[in-house]
Amino acid sequence: MNRSKSFKTIHIIGGLLLQVVLLSAHAVAQSTKIEGVIKARNGDTMVVETVDSTSVIVTLTDDTEVGQVQGMLKARRKEMSMAALIPGLAVKVEGKPAEQNQVVATKVSFQGNDLAHAQKIQAGLHETKMQAQQNKAELEAHKAELAKQNAALEQHQQQIAANKATIDAAVARFGQLDDYYILDEVTVYFANGKINVDPNYRPQLLALAEKTKNINGYVIEVKGFASSSGNAALNQQLSEDRAEQVVNILIQEGHIPLTRMLAPGAMGESQQVSEDTSSAEGQAKNRRVVVRVLQNKAIAGV
Repeated sequence: MNRSKSFKTIHIIGGLLLQVVLLSAHAVAQSTKIEGVIKARNGDTMVVETVDSTSVIVTLTDDTEVGQVQGMLKARRKEMSMAALIPGLAVKVEGKPAEQNQVVATKVSFQGNDLAHAQKIQAGLHETKMQAQQNKAELEAHKAELAKQNAALEQHQQQIAANKATIDAAVARFGQLDDYYILDEVTVYFANGKINVDPNYRPQLLALAEKTKNINGYVIEVKGFASSSGNAALNQQLSEDRAEQVVNILIQEGHIPLTRMLAPGAMGESQQVSEDTSSAEGQAKNRRVVVRVLQNKAIAGV
């Protein structure tokens, strides 16, 4: 009887030991450990690259224990915030395997000097990122300025083309006056950047207008010019305005009929009369309006 009870007891104990072994094996099967470096962190997930270059997605939960291993023998453990888990930090992760290359962490540990090293890396990356952003901003500003300069250059080229077309038309028109004699001529000079006629030239212009009373079939040719100093578009406008000022004097004070006035020509910087365009004297000779009294050769021969 006692022997039977002993066998029964051994059987029960053996069954319990087997269950413990099976439960332990199951627990081991449900746990995993990885070591590597945090490559990225986004909220409650981080990517850990292991020593064999495998990327493992680690999920952090409210129950995940984060600790810093301290001491010569790494025997002491200091509880840390999850905020310490930054990219560049070498970690050991214990947890439950999830899907392929994924782990739900129960424990994450790291060494203190590894954290300091990772923080230095992050500081350097932040500085590099800020410098890159600054470089990008400067590049965008440079591109915007370059685009602005290109637009201004294109506009300037268009203005030059328009000025050239105007001058070419004037040259063509005045080139058709070969059938005329030049009976009188007055040249009016202007100060730099000015369009007002110096009062000293009024008597000469009025005297020219007076001579036309005794000329049959005459016309008045007025051409304005500018020096090559400064902006070409501005010089083109100056030559036009100067010619208009002289025309107004001839019409309003000299009483020249509009039917006798040829359309004034704005010649801009073309036909520079002085070869020395760099000197003040040379530029002054080019800031002029030339007025001519023309008579048709056919009428003069009648």
